[in-house]
Amino acid sequence: MKELLRTTDPVRLSWLLALLADAGIEGIVLDTHTSILEGSIGAIPRRLMVAEEDHSAACRLLRDAGEELGA
Repeated sequence: MKELLRTTDPVRLSWLLALLADAGIEGIVLDTHTSILEGSIGAIPRRLMVAEEDHSAACRLLRDAGEELGA
């Protein structure tokens, strides 16, 4: 698994997961439960992950959609 991005915005995560799914790429969100344990105040970013073999295609897709991925 490789990380695409981190965010505290659940709406953005939902949209990105739908975008990836439409392209046939499975995305997984990590740290959801940790964020909830901290009181859901949005202080802990959630990580959007994809399989290593899908990472390049996922990065291209998200950049084409106007997303900034950081690294």
